[in-house]
Amino acid sequence: MKKSLIVAAFLFVLGMASAIAQPRAVGVRLGYGVELSYQHTLGANMLSIDAGLPGFNGIEAAVTYDWINPFSTQIPWNNKGEWNWSLGVGGAAGWWWPAGYNYAFVGVAGRVGVEYNFWFPLQLSVEWRPAFGPYFGKPCGFYSGGLYAGGFAIGVRYKF
Repeated sequence: MKKSLIVAAFLFVLGMASAIAQPRAVGVRLGYGVELSYQHTLGANMLSIDAGLPGFNGIEAAVTYDWINPFSTQIPWNNKGEWNWSLGVGGAAGWWWPAGYNYAFVGVAGRVGVEYNFWFPLQLSVEWRPAFGPYFGKPCGFYSGGLYAGGFAIGVRYKF
């Protein structure tokens, strides 16, 4: 009983240490509005979570699973820092109230981006995260504004 408790405690501490040791980044995406951005590395890839104010007339959140350097391609300009590119897919949801309209949407989100990780804990990126899908409210329809408005952004993140 005592040995199994010690083994369970050891596995718990080992699991927590490996979870804490995962590289993460937190910062902002600046484009058509502003978003808080969080990235968590999952092996060789990452999970990106963004929430913000697109066009300052709504709220929106998106979660994407991003493949880093897909197809085993690498950007060869790695002098002091590291260049990466990413390709991802996920989902988005939001509530907008632009100019007399009031609607909520839920849909698909994608991500294509290039990032530079400095040798100190700073990451800069240029990204396109399109989002589209049906929206509900007055009026109802298909949301395609996320293909351009709010899709392009510059990311500034602190890596830890």
